[in-house]
Amino acid sequence: MKHYLLLAVQSYSIAILRPIQEAILARGDDVQWFLYEVDTALLKPEEKLLTTVESVQQYNPMAVFVPGNWAPDFFPGVKVEVFHGFGIEKRGHFKIRGLFDLYCTHGPATTDPFLVSQKKHGYFSVIETGWSKMDSLFAFKNDETEKKTKPVILYAPTFSPSLTSASELLNEITRLSKSQNWSWIIKFHPKMPAEIIEQYRSIENENLKVVDDDDIIPVLHKADLMLSDTSSVVAEFLCLDKPVITYKNKQPGPHIDNILNDQKLEESIKNAIEKPDKLMAGAREFVSQMHPYNDGKSSDRILDAVDQFIKQNNKLKPKPLNLWRKWQMRRRLGYYHLK
Repeated sequence: MKHYLLLAVQSYSIAILRPIQEAILARGDDVQWFLYEVDTALLKPEEKLLTTVESVQQYNPMAVFVPGNWAPDFFPGVKVEVFHGFGIEKRGHFKIRGLFDLYCTHGPATTDPFLVSQKKHGYFSVIETGWSKMDSLFAFKNDETEKKTKPVILYAPTFSPSLTSASELLNEITRLSKSQNWSWIIKFHPKMPAEIIEQYRSIENENLKVVDDDDIIPVLHKADLMLSDTSSVVAEFLCLDKPVITYKNKQPGPHIDNILNDQKLEESIKNAIEKPDKLMAGAREFVSQMHPYNDGKSSDRILDAVDQFIKQNNKLKPKPLNLWRKWQMRRRLGYYHLK
């Protein structure tokens, strides 16, 4: 029986890792979790949790799956980056930190740049698998008994201060929620400042609700249209073949209707709801490069990639010493022993 570890450092990481867990269990293997500053109550009763570095070392996983930026070198197993989002437009997405052995990329848009880095550095492998979180997205079934009486708009801004539209669009969203027969769902990133969240809670009405669920997949399916900015969730929504409006997106293109003025929002919504041919054609081309897999089998491809890596990893160069980052991880986990 193979052992695997799922490392979550943000609450939203759980939804990314659960499809991998499901694929592992379906193969008859074992999987356990390690949470860092994540509420353990978010795990289900049947999900197994390791709470100390020593217990991880004793468990001895063959691979550690990480939707984040750091992976402790003193954890056994292949360190596998599965990413916390698409986010190719954000600074740092393609930064190589010298901590991972294997990058499981989503599609050509991420694979190609990482292959360039792989050739340059030589101490990690890159295998295109698709993103594990998308398995849940494609497997989700809508409640067929729920009847829509008006279009549903999902507003999902990023939290990054330099990228977020939350403050600039507050007044216009408030106005539209009262003047138009549209239903608004507001879903914030867990890192969104509390004061902004409270501003939107203060304008809740029969047409506008702020939701707190960690899992965004149900609302992605419920919505007919997304409004965002420069957030990686845009790509997730586009994979459902639905239109997206963005506000001051840093990498605009034909896949989205990007507006630069909040006074254009109402007109853009009215147009996008109709799913115009040009906009949807651009979106489908974008998806073909970002995440061409819609079979819900990305987690299986990730596990196969680990097996492939283990067979071939003797061809890799040694990873850099990375003493500062290694010290940071030891300090976070209170582990100061030699490996």
